[in-house]
Amino acid sequence: MLYDRLKKYSKSGIYPFHMPGHKRNSAISDGTLPFDIDITEISDFDNLHEPNGCIKAVEDKAASIYGVKRAFMLVNGATGGILSAICALTDFGDTVIVARNCHKSVYNAIELCGLNAIYALPNIDMEFGVFSSVSPENIETLLKSNRNAKLVILTSPTYEGVVSDIQTISEICHKYGAKLFVDEAHGAHFPFSDKFPNEAVSCGADAAVVSLHTTLPSLTQTALLLTDNASFSVSLQRSLSVFETSSPSYVLMSSIENCLDFMCGNPGLTEDYTERLYSFSEKCKKLNTLKVMCCGNDSVKKHNFFNFDISKIVISTSRAKLTGNHLADILRSKYKIELEMAYTNYALAITSVCDTKGAFDSLFEALAEIDAVCVKSQEKDTDDNYTVTLPIKAFKSSETKGRNGKFVLLDDAAEAVSLEYIWAYPPGIPLVVPGEFISLEMINQIKYIEKSGVKIHSDFGRMPKIIYVAELD
Repeated sequence: MLYDRLKKYSKSGIYPFHMPGHKRNSAISDGTLPFDIDITEISDFDNLHEPNGCIKAVEDKAASIYGVKRAFMLVNGATGGILSAICALTDFGDTVIVARNCHKSVYNAIELCGLNAIYALPNIDMEFGVFSSVSPENIETLLKSNRNAKLVILTSPTYEGVVSDIQTISEICHKYGAKLFVDEAHGAHFPFSDKFPNEAVSCGADAAVVSLHTTLPSLTQTALLLTDNASFSVSLQRSLSVFETSSPSYVLMSSIENCLDFMCGNPGLTEDYTERLYSFSEKCKKLNTLKVMCCGNDSVKKHNFFNFDISKIVISTSRAKLTGNHLADILRSKYKIELEMAYTNYALAITSVCDTKGAFDSLFEALAEIDAVCVKSQEKDTDDNYTVTLPIKAFKSSETKGRNGKFVLLDDAAEAVSLEYIWAYPPGIPLVVPGEFISLEMINQIKYIEKSGVKIHSDFGRMPKIIYVAELD
């Protein structure tokens, strides 16, 4: 194991006249930071950007577990893998088809690579206000009308756990000569139980990125880039050398190996975990006002989802007189439960194999108490939660540099062209992309989201009041 080698080396007595600057001196901290195993690329410890030793062994182990030909360790999160994969799988200026609900990192890759993005807009699940699965028919229609498209980019599962039909979509992509890349950041746990959906590459995707730290016991920033196409390996490795640090953390890399060994060595924990999820779901049948997506009295069949990741607990407040943000505040302040995110009409709890029965019991008991005192309201419209129509594009996001711009009040920005990204984080999906016309619908949507207590971000940091737009002739 890489971790064992690092521990052994830390006790070897070899003095480090090399980076990092802490010199493995544990006396400079209270012992909580792993200085003793934090090294750089020294003799016998391989190189992440050209692995052929102990690092390659970890990547081979990951590839075997995920059933792919090649797995690349990532130490700057799924973001680095997304940037690298999109860059490697396209040529500058290519046309790509992109699900509109992709993470901002996808849009950053599109801008950096000068890509022409054609958007696929998933339907909205009106009860919860989340994006549904991407329709294979929608992808085929777009590929038919954009025969020069080189790549299709999807997010599956979404932040909220919605899964698309990757196998059918991959077949359609290959039929039209396009590759398929899936941002599968929130599905790293899929291979460890048949109770979860199938992993994207096993369903035919050309490449996918999984974020280990998101749903598995691994340190923050750890992820994997997966491909079953050996011919992509060289271009992916080269692209990773551009977007990933040249000083990768051995602490993070050893965390990846430790995570994989832990999951493979304790299969019973995953079985116990899924049983806890099913037990929680059964209890949710008792809720009257709050509603948990695909749990309790709700099911995948009631939604326009191809599949759903049961590890995600999405709690709707649409039938109560409180917002998702308000629900999260109550759970935090009264019950000492911190959720992953809160949005306009729902809040999200992310679970993992490390969540105990006591943790699930505490969450349900808190929800049950809140549900018992909730004041019911007529169901709220969720149309304003996400874009319901595709924006009109004036020019590509990569063509915004050098353009003259000005700051205007958001109220005065209708029909102007944005020169900055506007997004709510989480979930990190752009509401406005540079080069797009700003519609009155979008202005109202931004106001609605902000009023619900969700933080609106922008490149220039002056939202939600002021936006930077192009000065058009």
